[in-house]
Amino acid sequence: MPICDTLIRNVQIVDGSGGEPYAGSVAIEGGCICAIRESGLYSSPNTVDGEGKVLAPGFIDVHTHDDLYLIYHPEMLPKLSQGVTTVVVGNCGISAAPVQLAGELPDPMNLLGEADAFRYPTFAAYVGAVNEAQPSVNVAALVGHTALRNNHMDRLDRIATASETDGMRAQLREALDHGALGLSTGLAYLSANSASTEEVMALAEALSPAGAIYTTHLRSESEAVLQAMEEAYRIGRHAKVPVVISHLKCAGIDNWGLGNDLLQSLDTARRGQEISCDCYPYAASSSTLDLRQVDERVTIMITWSDQYPELAGQTLAQIAQAWGVSHLDAARRLQVAGAIYHSISEDDMTAILGHPGTMIGSDGLPNDPLPHPRLWGTFPRVLGYYSRERKLFSLSEAVRKMTGLPAQRFGLTDRGFVREGYSADLVLLNAGTVRDVATFGDPSRVAEGIDAVWVNGVLSYRNRTPTGQRAGRFLPRKSKSRPE
Repeated sequence: MPICDTLIRNVQIVDGSGGEPYAGSVAIEGGCICAIRESGLYSSPNTVDGEGKVLAPGFIDVHTHDDLYLIYHPEMLPKLSQGVTTVVVGNCGISAAPVQLAGELPDPMNLLGEADAFRYPTFAAYVGAVNEAQPSVNVAALVGHTALRNNHMDRLDRIATASETDGMRAQLREALDHGALGLSTGLAYLSANSASTEEVMALAEALSPAGAIYTTHLRSESEAVLQAMEEAYRIGRHAKVPVVISHLKCAGIDNWGLGNDLLQSLDTARRGQEISCDCYPYAASSSTLDLRQVDERVTIMITWSDQYPELAGQTLAQIAQAWGVSHLDAARRLQVAGAIYHSISEDDMTAILGHPGTMIGSDGLPNDPLPHPRLWGTFPRVLGYYSRERKLFSLSEAVRKMTGLPAQRFGLTDRGFVREGYSADLVLLNAGTVRDVATFGDPSRVAEGIDAVWVNGVLSYRNRTPTGQRAGRFLPRKSKSRPE
């Protein structure tokens, strides 16, 4: 009987395709899946009895801001404990590389870390740092438009000149040559809001020859969200590249009820080009404290403040009342700061979450002292609350949104499925008990029901505890993304 490195037997395999679970065993050799079902023909000194639980592909978090955190905290417990085996960094136009700071760190790049942590003037340098750190999870990376603007412009409140755009395009091509997935923008932020559509289109022209993609935090997620979606489609058509709309939502109380309009726009566009989106399973967003989003009808919790760190955890309303000022004046005094905005309709969010083209992305902010619970709870929440309890979709469909679909969209050709020859990124979970326990008041809590996680065939998490074996690596872009 042949011997393999690891044998996981007696499991219900949910393979990432959306198909029905089936009973079987999985054999691992050399970091890859070498046999399925008939792996009873194998023996192994490392045999795990799955006790009938679900074995799924490791989850792919398509929207993270772990760029620098994963280098300084390579254990990556917030993600590993959820069953995440791959993170996509560089979202929302902000990335750790390529970055050359000449002055202050522009907002929202401060979400990634302090200025002295940005040590990677080239994308190749960042790739080297990731592989040297060897985090517990795999890392695939986008290049941030705001990072490129920072490198080539004296100020960010204007359109880039032709020569500045040429400089940005050269850096983008260097990154693509070293395996970047594509370009991301964060056009809603003031550091990129002045960029014209044509500026982004000129950069995006470099993507198609490389088989890369374009992802975007839309120019607006509130009143003008539908127009912002049209801008994203236009950029994708011009550059002939797939488009991923980041954390699709309609924020702001006055915009509640637009969820179905957004999905109709998405479906119409998908008839003529490759478009998809990601979503997190919470009716609240989190970012830096933006004066434009201050609305006295919305509960806004302060997560950090440079001037008043002791006020983290209080609402803007509480702070404004204590100071005897308006919410807007309180927000001005708190700057620079971070916040959680309870400004999303649950009905809109669940409609977007349930759409077949929607992937799951946490959008967690690991450097926040009081992070949004999505950092620790996103994937178990989809499985436990929205699939098992709310029955928004089946377990197999929930897993597809986290694995096979993102692997196809981001061109991760040997990930996202339980298939022979694929990398052995796997999660063993209890479908009856998996759930998130992180809350807005107590956000840094390990989820329940995630029994074991393998990354590249290495058991990295077991019984709510990291094993200390870190096997993640940088994943270069391998091919063009494929339609789901």
